Amino acid sequence: MDLHELYVVTIIAEPVLEDHITRDLLAQGATGFTVIEARGKGTRGIRTGDIPGQNVRIETVVSKPVAERILKRVQDKWFASYAVIAWTHPTKVVRGDKYVADDA
Repeated sequence: MDLHELYVVTIIAEPVLEDHITRDLLAQGATGFTVIEARGKGTRGIRTGDIPGQNVRIETVVSKPVAERILKRVQDKWFASYAVIAWTHPTKVVRGDKYVADDA
């Protein structure tokens, strides 16, 4: 089995940001992403009723430089005004070449 070390970037955000963040992911070098609904409670309280829809959990698998660019973009653009959390962690992926753009 051929494993490639890449990074999972996870972003949990208000649903209004989904399209903006997913466009940013692709612009920063991600080749794809997964979006699922999420619920929870954090420093801004339980997210029910204030904005229609659940939070979204957006994940992508990318190289380390792309992960760092994505996290910087999310921090600079969304943290100040929206309920957003983002993190990354290393992972080992089969068929890792599918997750890295040629120019990444």
